[in-house]
Amino acid sequence: MYSSLSDCLIKTIRSEGYFGMYRGAAVNLTLVTPEKAIKLAANDFFRHHLSKDGKKLTLLREMLAGCGAGTCQVIVTTPMEMLKIQLQDAGRIEAQKKLMAAQAQLSSSPAAAAAAAAEPAVERRPTATQITRELLRSKGIAGLYKGLGATLLRDVPFSIVYFPLFANLNKLGQKDPNVKAPFYVSFLSGCVAGSTAAVAVNPCDVIKTRLQSLQRGVNEDTYSGILDCTKKIWQREGPTAFFKGAYCRALVIAPLFGIAQVVYFVGIAEFLLDLLPKHQA
Repeated sequence: MYSSLSDCLIKTIRSEGYFGMYRGAAVNLTLVTPEKAIKLAANDFFRHHLSKDGKKLTLLREMLAGCGAGTCQVIVTTPMEMLKIQLQDAGRIEAQKKLMAAQAQLSSSPAAAAAAAAEPAVERRPTATQITRELLRSKGIAGLYKGLGATLLRDVPFSIVYFPLFANLNKLGQKDPNVKAPFYVSFLSGCVAGSTAAVAVNPCDVIKTRLQSLQRGVNEDTYSGILDCTKKIWQREGPTAFFKGAYCRALVIAPLFGIAQVVYFVGIAEFLLDLLPKHQA
């Protein structure tokens, strides 16, 4: 449906308006904070337990810590991605229906076209709450975790790449091993590590998105699982299809993880917690 990032941007604004680009933002704003908190805290937890012998963490142990962090975060990531994709798909499917209706009017008789144009267009786009209720009613809690395997397939390798790369880049900015790196070094390290990991696992993200999409447009395939999805994409769209959206995803992930690492390493959360009144025992 879209040939490039700019084509997608133009078509989305034309069919849904400027705020159509923010569909699913409320879900992200609600769940991205606990997701990042779990991811960063879990990585530190596993790094701490893997370095109890007092030795410097090897690359393998850093990767194992990242693996544990990626596994823990899917508790929040899977339902967040599931709801976000449904909200974004609703706009895409609606735009496709409008296009097909317009084409049908052009090919039909003038009288039929005039009658169709006279009918008021009623758009019914679901909210995140409505989608959640429907999934829980029809499929139970498992409905929110559709695509769990594909999410693990994306998030575990992402964390395996991201955390060791970030740690080693961040060390380059430390003048003393016992002193934290400047905040801008943590930010830049998070940006570079995040964008690198995002591009590396983009094929897994494409598969996950296809599997979690409940609504299908015209001529769009249905998939029975990860292997079936991979096979159909490869056969019908070619290997380059696995890197669709990689550039856009890297642009989003880079500042997201840069900011998250600055907040985490500078200790903003601890500072805010210290401002809360303390209960005396």
